[in-house]
Amino acid sequence: MKYRQRESAEQQGIDISPLIDMVFILLIFFMVSTTFVKDMDLDIDRPKASTAEPSSTKAVRIYIEGSGQTYLDGQPVQTWVIQSRLKDLLEVSTSGSVLVVTDGNVPSQKLVEVVDQARLAGASDVGVATRDEAGGRT
Repeated sequence: MKYRQRESAEQQGIDISPLIDMVFILLIFFMVSTTFVKDMDLDIDRPKASTAEPSSTKAVRIYIEGSGQTYLDGQPVQTWVIQSRLKDLLEVSTSGSVLVVTDGNVPSQKLVEVVDQARLAGASDVGVATRDEAGGRT
């Protein structure tokens, strides 16, 4: 009789190895499913705006350097090609919004051309990044 009591007392321990396995699986899942926004490494002096709002991290980004060179999806692109390439990107994008990251010294005509091409491509929301834009450098 004493032997059975001792055996049941030893079996009352809790095995936490499945719990540890599940914690690691959840950790890996959240690490993989998290999206990180990384701006291109361009020397851009963004304009200031007092009414700036944070932008969506899922927005397609178009970059305009101070020299006027335009980049889409990390590749240099001419202004007249933006519409066709952006259409393809917006088809797979979940947000449908475009963020134009531009240097403060870019002529307004160049900015208007890029924004116009983005709207013609079917972007539902087109914005211009400022210094206070979320995820940006100052």
